[in-house]
Amino acid sequence: MNRRERRVAARKSPAASKNGAYTVTALHEAGLGHLRAGRPLDAQVCCEQALAIDTNHADSLHLLGLLSFQAQQYDHAAAWIERAIRLDPKPAYLSSLGTTLRRQGRFEEARQAFETALRAKPDDAELWKNLGDVLIKLERPDGALIGLRQALKLNPHDADAAYLIAGIFYRSGRFEEAVAHFDLCRKLRPDHALTLQLRGLSLRGLRRYEEFLADSRLAHALDPGDVETRNNIGDALQFLGRYEEALEWFDRALELQPSYIAVLINKASVLQDLHRFDEAVAIYENIKTFDPTNADADWNLSLLHMLTGNFESGWAKREARWHKTQPHFYPKISQPMWLGEEPVEGKTVLVVSDEGLGDVIQFVRYVPMLANRGARVALLVQDALHPLLSAMPGISLCFPGSTEANLAFDMHCPTSSLPLAFGTRLDTIPAALSYLPPPPPERVRIWEDRLGPRDRLRVGLVWSGNPTHANDHNRSVPLRMLSRLVDGVDATFVSLQKDPRDGDKATLQTQNTIIDLTVDLTDFVETAALVSCLDLVITVDTSVAHLAAALGRPTWILLAYLPDFRWLLDRNDSPWYPTVRLFRQTETRDYGEVLDRVRSELRALIATNDVSGPRQPIRDASRTLGNRPGSGSY
Repeated sequence: MNRRERRVAARKSPAASKNGAYTVTALHEAGLGHLRAGRPLDAQVCCEQALAIDTNHADSLHLLGLLSFQAQQYDHAAAWIERAIRLDPKPAYLSSLGTTLRRQGRFEEARQAFETALRAKPDDAELWKNLGDVLIKLERPDGALIGLRQALKLNPHDADAAYLIAGIFYRSGRFEEAVAHFDLCRKLRPDHALTLQLRGLSLRGLRRYEEFLADSRLAHALDPGDVETRNNIGDALQFLGRYEEALEWFDRALELQPSYIAVLINKASVLQDLHRFDEAVAIYENIKTFDPTNADADWNLSLLHMLTGNFESGWAKREARWHKTQPHFYPKISQPMWLGEEPVEGKTVLVVSDEGLGDVIQFVRYVPMLANRGARVALLVQDALHPLLSAMPGISLCFPGSTEANLAFDMHCPTSSLPLAFGTRLDTIPAALSYLPPPPPERVRIWEDRLGPRDRLRVGLVWSGNPTHANDHNRSVPLRMLSRLVDGVDATFVSLQKDPRDGDKATLQTQNTIIDLTVDLTDFVETAALVSCLDLVITVDTSVAHLAAALGRPTWILLAYLPDFRWLLDRNDSPWYPTVRLFRQTETRDYGEVLDRVRSELRALIATNDVSGPRQPIRDASRTLGNRPGSGSY
């Protein structure tokens, strides 16, 4: 539009007075009318005419900023609005500037603009919400919650503020609070698919998988073309053990995005649950063809190789854990990592725990081997393991993880990398009968006195692991299920279960068949002392399984249909622990069947041993039952 056309348009504008004169205010109001009606060029003409009359008309400068923002010309928008603010720092101008700066990614400046506006207009809910949103971008969730809660207080019907609050709680793992605010979002905006999707994921975090599935299905009904929701439905079904259905939904997600890595990995995971290992390997290898550096695929492939006995490939690929989407924690260390290549004679090597308690117990067996190569070995482990491992042969110094290790060292090695460093194969696993330091005799005597006369077989029980473990829903069992194991069996059952869950606490208090002295299990040394007084430990796959086995105690381990890699497949013994016997779920995935088998074997063990009068502990229950180390297929 040229100048003449603009003058003609302006004459037709309602800003013209009856005598043909124009006022700045009228021109600005006309510009606003054009903007609201979707006529940005006419609005621009009015602003230019207003500024021709008064170059310092702040409202017109601000309106030009809004027009530039609408045209996605954010630099121009910020410049116009800043000119208006210099003339008159109205809260509305500051809010517009904050919105523009936020769109530019200039979050700190946007925060300052919103806070300045709030000082002049503290009861503006929209300003509080905008401030909260910017603080989220600045990764300041506590401040964001203050702003968003104030916005919701001023305007209880603001669905966006409730949604942002729920998102903060979801991302920080505060799932109960997230669900509560997503519930509010649903009341205010019942047909919002993303609210249902994220509410479902919050329920997943609470392990409420049936509700997770229900929300995901509702989200899918609202937005059937969303790949994330299809993936979530498959994820929920997998957690619920409905593997074939899960596979169908992952395939439906891949119909939308065939190369979506997260969905491909989930599909491979379900195939592993179904023991379709070759298909799972094919998916991981396919991912590597179009994303060669994908660490998640390498990590999962490493576990699959380990599970099927391919240690040579498995140990090497497990090093991908440092580069996964959610990498394992490891302290920042400037010294080089030792993985077995460099000579260590005369060197100080810091061995650092990098996975769970059970992993450290399993792999600390390599420390004496490292010392035998001439290294001075220091060990940095979780606080809970420090008292037990301080006396480990081959260790010069042992530090708890909560303290800073004040030590000069030449190299470091993660505990879970020790098998790689020593080139471990199935036939070279260092499997001593017992390799942990024995508990102090005086502590053992105290536990013997607490347990009383040894007139029956003493059996320790562990039925659940860490509830935050990703596979806990498959490896743990409720205490009430153990009734089919302990009822009617002539043995003394002793709980080794630390921190039982609420339902299990109630069961423990109402039964009289399991001795519970766990209040005195203050550390792993005490647990080791108690385990040393027992004839047999029956446990799910958790750290006590490793502790008992590493002490050389007869240990029976209950395993899910898809076990952890270290237990391999289809065998009832372990190449890692000579005194271990494995009891596996069948494809029915029913722990009841497993416990029935354990009960039968336990009765046979009792029948073949003289349990009358004082006696010494059974040294190897697995051999008593005729289990041959090394038997079974891989």
